[in-house]
Amino acid sequence: MDIFVTIIFCLEAVFAYWLLYRSGVLERSFSIYLSAVLLALAFSLRAFCLNYETLDYQNFLKQWVEFFRQNGGFSALSQPVGNYNIPYLYFLALFSYFPVDDLYLIKLLSIFFDVLLAWAAMGIVKKLGGSLGQRMAAFFVILFLPTVVLNGALWGQCDSIYVALALMSIYLALDDRPVLSMLAMTLSFGFKLQAVFVMPALAILWMQGKFKLRHFFIFPIAYVVLVLPAVLLGRPFLDTITLYFSQTGSIGSGLNYNSPSIFGIFWNVQNEALASKLAIIAAFVFMLLILLVCYVNRKRLNPHAMLAATVLLAVGIPFLLPHMHDRYFFAGDILTVVLAFACWKYSAVAPLCQFASLLGYHAYLKMRYFLPMSYGSWALILALILTGIYFFRELDRGLLIKK
Repeated sequence: MDIFVTIIFCLEAVFAYWLLYRSGVLERSFSIYLSAVLLALAFSLRAFCLNYETLDYQNFLKQWVEFFRQNGGFSALSQPVGNYNIPYLYFLALFSYFPVDDLYLIKLLSIFFDVLLAWAAMGIVKKLGGSLGQRMAAFFVILFLPTVVLNGALWGQCDSIYVALALMSIYLALDDRPVLSMLAMTLSFGFKLQAVFVMPALAILWMQGKFKLRHFFIFPIAYVVLVLPAVLLGRPFLDTITLYFSQTGSIGSGLNYNSPSIFGIFWNVQNEALASKLAIIAAFVFMLLILLVCYVNRKRLNPHAMLAATVLLAVGIPFLLPHMHDRYFFAGDILTVVLAFACWKYSAVAPLCQFASLLGYHAYLKMRYFLPMSYGSWALILALILTGIYFFRELDRGLLIKK
């Protein structure tokens, strides 16, 4: 690493410490020193990962940054490049101007959002009634979570960006800031399509009175504004706002890509086209059922029930869908940690999801299976069952409170 990268890396660590300070969890000398030590360990762990190059970086991310470098930086946004949405391409275009290895810049961006991810999770734990110790613990559990470290610092992926923004949206809604909440979810969706696994939480929050219907109009307006710079630089407007539709083919036609989805169990399917259609229908029906149960019981909804329903969506939807990849349960990985701090009796859900995701990570990063992916699929089924029990338990508790 050169001096520029080292300075940015250290500033991110300082920023993480500042967030902890501003969040009010560093009230005692012990927590002040412990946080400093844990942050040093978390960032040292990431420093060891920074030089690692995956095939995804070599074959895609590196080539995309080079495309921007050779074609005028931001002006190249007028041309189709890569299979990521416009907001992430803004950063890749920006990186092309720096005389620094873009591998580090890409990873530094993800590490910055690792910090925001931990902060957002900590905020939700606070809104669920978590103590100072629980909030601080949630922050560091997220920061040290294996899939979080591997996803950004090692793999160079950007899943921490959209999930951090999605969790910020939930936190802001619980904090009665609906406009900022909707803007955060728009940004989340703008960075990655997989935000749709968490977006139905907005409907549940609306049922809880956290949104007015008028707030949902913010989403399309903000999305257009988000991609407008690329349009002004020459990219066709209609192609830009419908980019996700044209990118759906890039996820592949296989039923499963190292994912602990239902097709980790039912991998030997004769009619893949039919299985794909049925799985999409099943995922859509599952989402509607969760939302219907929430709506019918809207007077009994509390923040804990909302969280449980969001976990069911973030894990259950990609579990049922076809064509899922190894990283598509990242939101579920994070939300189940928050669930563990909401109710320790159901903390087993988090390691179950982490185990399932890590099987997919291992398959890609090591190019071999540690265990059959079906093991991860069964782990997620158990996680969904436990979360479902917690969900209905919280609805019952909400009924008792109403009485």
